[in-house]
Amino acid sequence: MGSDYMFNNKVLLITGGTGSFGNAVLDRFLETDIKEIRIFSRDEKKQDDMRKKYKNKKISFYLGDVREKESIKNALFNVDYVFHAAAYKQVPSCEFFPMEAVKTNVIGTENVLAASTESRVKKVICLSTDKAAYPINAMGISKAMMEKVFVAKSRTVPVENTLICGTRYGNVMASRGSVIPLFIEQIKNGEPLTVTDPDMTRFLMSLEDAVELVVFAFNNANAGDIMVQKSPASTIRDLAIAVKELFNAENEIKIIGTRHGEKLYETLLTREEHLVAEDKGDFYRVPADTRDLNYEKFFDEGDKELSTQDEYNSHNTKRLSVDEIKEKLMELEYVREELKQWKNK
Repeated sequence: MGSDYMFNNKVLLITGGTGSFGNAVLDRFLETDIKEIRIFSRDEKKQDDMRKKYKNKKISFYLGDVREKESIKNALFNVDYVFHAAAYKQVPSCEFFPMEAVKTNVIGTENVLAASTESRVKKVICLSTDKAAYPINAMGISKAMMEKVFVAKSRTVPVENTLICGTRYGNVMASRGSVIPLFIEQIKNGEPLTVTDPDMTRFLMSLEDAVELVVFAFNNANAGDIMVQKSPASTIRDLAIAVKELFNAENEIKIIGTRHGEKLYETLLTREEHLVAEDKGDFYRVPADTRDLNYEKFFDEGDKELSTQDEYNSHNTKRLSVDEIKEKLMELEYVREELKQWKNK
């Protein structure tokens, strides 16, 4: 990609780098002229697996936890850029242990930003989720607070020191703990495909899309911006049918009811954000609210347009047909590999 020259001879650190996103960044950047990619995480087993998988001298591994500011600081010497991906992401587990989500997703973000600004990192991009818009579960609420933390921090740090911005994206297809690997596992085991609510809709993004969004933010965001990629969506029923058809499977689809903290649809832009968002083709740029603490403005200057502006969500975005979902699924290496094994068994 033409924009990758920005990383020539630069050092990039990824927090939570052993996850799906970190692997996708490695796949994207290892062949470029990037100087070094640092994987910062607390899981030495996953780090060891990555070390063996990539065997690449450009990758270095740092054990630590975003909850410990000093451990981040130790990894930040000579770092140019940070992609902050470390987070608790599972909706049910955050629902049962909300303070754990706060410690990692909120306080952890504050630690990453404080350590990065002290180390004069040039840019920090924080990764958020559609669950942060109108949040109803602990995971979404903690990520919404994470967004507030980085937007607030961006106001107080000079851009020439550190530019802080963020991205927000929908469900990443086939990422750890997501529904597509679950459906494939159920097909392989001859079990019913468990669907919580067949009419539930979700945005469908690939990991490559998620990396593209971060690169777009890297190249285009101002301090405090949240960048959003426009994405198509599907119902969970159609997604289950698409996986079944790809695998030529006869498994029944079993409706099990909504899980703890699940939404019927996800929102990528709230009404309030959509009103101020700048349309940038395949992306939206949501600028930071730069008003100060002069509260008269908040009381005296209401926004008449707000009531007519729609949010941007997985119910009103482009809806994919079953055939279109199958095409999108076949773009995923994970699905192609699973399909090959299934046909060869």
